[in-house]
Amino acid sequence: MNEQFFARDAVTVAADLLGVFLLVDGVGGIIVETEAYRRDDAASHSYRGPTRSNAAMFGAPARAYVYRSYGLHWCLNFVCETGSAVLIRALEPTEGLEVMVARRAGAPVRRLCAGPGNLCRALAVTGDMNGLSLFAPPFVLQPSSAAPIVASGARIGISKAVERPWRFAVPGSSCLSKPI
Repeated sequence: MNEQFFARDAVTVAADLLGVFLLVDGVGGIIVETEAYRRDDAASHSYRGPTRSNAAMFGAPARAYVYRSYGLHWCLNFVCETGSAVLIRALEPTEGLEVMVARRAGAPVRRLCAGPGNLCRALAVTGDMNGLSLFAPPFVLQPSSAAPIVASGARIGISKAVERPWRFAVPGSSCLSKPI
């Protein structure tokens, strides 16, 4: 994987990220659920143009865009083409399980990283990581050895552009935030 992998349409990148191995400071697993957000998408933080809070979305591809949802939960996105990003919704946890369980107050393994807020809590992702390269610590990304089956459906937790089937998941995974 390199910057060119991310310098593409977010919808394509979102599907291609399934099966990719993600670590944050040595803790993580396999990406099993994503959502795409493009600049022309009314549900995207970039829709109204650049601001101080969404500046990472208008920067170089292959950067983290981290924001707080409802002032409570951090959400990790991977920047793609200008003004677009992929929300990482769920991982199948494989590395640092004990650390994740402690961070998530004893949640069962299949729920540790199910949903963007839970994922960020389990991986200790915070706003301090906003704008960081995905190819330097604390991040490690490794491509999948085999492309998984990909299913798509409606995005979750938004009120605009809900008809776009830009949520991608590995069907049948027990670690999804919601079945697809």
